[in-house]
Parts: sequence; structure tokens; C-alpha cells
Amino acid sequence: MRALVCSEIGSFDSIVPGELPAPIPDEGQVVIDVQYSAVNFADLLVIQDLYQFRSEPPFAPGLEGVGIVSSLGPGVEGFSVGDRVAAVGYSGALAEQWCVEEANAFHVPDDIAWDTAAAMTIAYGTSYHALKQRASLQSGESLLVLGGAGGVGSAAVDIGSAMGAMVIAAVSSDDKAALCADLGAEHTINYATEDLRSAIEAFVGGGGVDVVYDPVGGAMSEIAFRSLSWRGRHLVVGFASGEIPSLPMNLPLLKGASLVGVFWGSFTANEPDENRRNASEMFEMVRSQAISPVVSASFDLDDARRGLEMLARREVKGRVLVRVSSGSAT
Repeated sequence: MRALVCSEIGSFDSIVPGELPAPIPDEGQVVIDVQYSAVNFADLLVIQDLYQFRSEPPFAPGLEGVGIVSSLGPGVEGFSVGDRVAAVGYSGALAEQWCVEEANAFHVPDDIAWDTAAAMTIAYGTSYHALKQRASLQSGESLLVLGGAGGVGSAAVDIGSAMGAMVIAAVSSDDKAALCADLGAEHTINYATEDLRSAIEAFVGGGGVDVVYDPVGGAMSEIAFRSLSWRGRHLVVGFASGEIPSLPMNLPLLKGASLVGVFWGSFTANEPDENRRNASEMFEMVRSQAISPVVSASFDLDDARRGLEMLARREVKGRVLVRVSSGSAT
């Protein structure tokens, strides 16, 4: 089968279009004929052997994809051949066929386009879980989103606005600020030209923000935490800056604030039914146009490396998709 192949761990240059053996499902697994995949910052970590889980070369990168179930392993009960599904894994989605655990897949309704479903799976799944289950975000609360124009950041802006929060998006350029405003952010901060702490205080005053959504890490994390309100919640989503911050532990004590971890992959494995409920709720939000995923670029499978390069250069606004199948996007 055709795939984007990583033949050497740690070498970005080793990623080229090629062939891999077609997968055969084992107990509790399904094989998906992939229609679309999306690229993620975590794909870069997998390729560089910096992720929590290691893939042995040669392998296809890709943590998420959508498509049609083509075969079932023994013991699979929740899916049938021909079902439309979205799925997640640690690698393999940037290929024509992908084998995943049944628990890591969920149904995609017929009226949701493939490209929309692909743009939502990890980014919107992560952000919805973060804001709903981990932060218990309430209508009328303030939400600061760091990296607001990235994949998960733009999803958090979109979902937070739909949930009735007053969203402040922190970004690195004016064009990214414009994107966040289009997604529903009431305020934007260009931290390349503005002081983050002062700008936050200008919008919320000395009381601080209720929730921080932080997929960036680095120096901005402590600044954002110091800007939290009493009983505020700081969501630790990732470290796109490349730096895991060290937070002075007196800060949560003084603010009565919570530092809350968000690992959507573990959530899907440990609470698959709840994850599927989240997906159903988000699909309904798409139907009602309460949320609308942003796609900044789409590539064919043979050009998928260009999407990864865009991520590495931090040029992405919203999501980058890969059309794996030559079939229709609907």
C-alpha cells in the first residue's frame, strides 16, 4: 500500500512516499481505508523519537485519520465493514490502510464531510475534553488560549466561544489574531509586540482569567498562571515551544488555583464511551454551525511531507489535512 514512510528515527530527511505492507487486524482491531488524515505537532515528535511512545521504522507517521472500515479482527463488536469512522493512534494514519484498536475509533455520521471530520478528531477532541471535562468551563467565564491560531488552540477558541466563554486568544502575529477573531475571540493579544501580562489585565482587570488553555509551555506558562483568578484552572495541553516550564508551587497555593493535565489519548482509552459522547455533541455543534474547523492547507499523500514542514516552521493556522484517498471528500 502507498504510504508516507519514515525509514529512520530522528531523521526528517528520511520521510518519503513509498510502500508498506498492508495491515492485518489482530484481536480487537479494525483496518480503515483512510480517506483523510491530519498532521499534528506530535507527528514531528514521533519522527524525532521525542514522543511518549516509539514507532519502529519503517513506519507511516500520522496520529489521526478518517475513513471506511475494510476488515475486522476477532472480537470486534462495535463496527462493521463499510462503517464511516474516525480513529487515533500513535502512528500509521498517513497510509492508504491503517490498523487501529477498536476502542480508539468512533463512528462518523453520514452527513459530516470527511475533511471536516479529519480536521476535528484530535484538535477538537482534545479541546472539547479539556474545556468540558477538565476545566468545567461555564458560560460567562473568561478563557485565555495560548497559541490561539494553532491546531488545538484554534479549536479551543472555536469551542470556548460556542460554550459562551469570553475568549482571549494569544498569538504571534496579526494575521493569526484575525483568524481567532473570526472564530469568536472577543479579544486578541499579539505577544510578539505586546506584553502578555499587561494585555491580559487590560481585558479582565486584576481579578484574572478563569481558565488558561496552554498547548505552548515555555516562558508564557508562568505568566499565564500568574494571570489566573482565584480558583482558576490552568490546562496543561502540550509544549509546542519545546520547553517544559517549571512552575513555582506557591502560585497554585496562593491563588487556590488548579494545574490540570489534559491527555486526550489516555482519555479516549480509559473513557471511550464518554469520548464518543463528546464526538456526538461536537458533530451536532457542526450541524448547527456553532463551530467550524479551519483548514489552512490540504495535500495529497505524496506531498504530505510539505504539511509536516509547515508545522515545523510554525506556519499553520488551524489544521493541515492530507487527502489519502482519491475519492470524494463527502
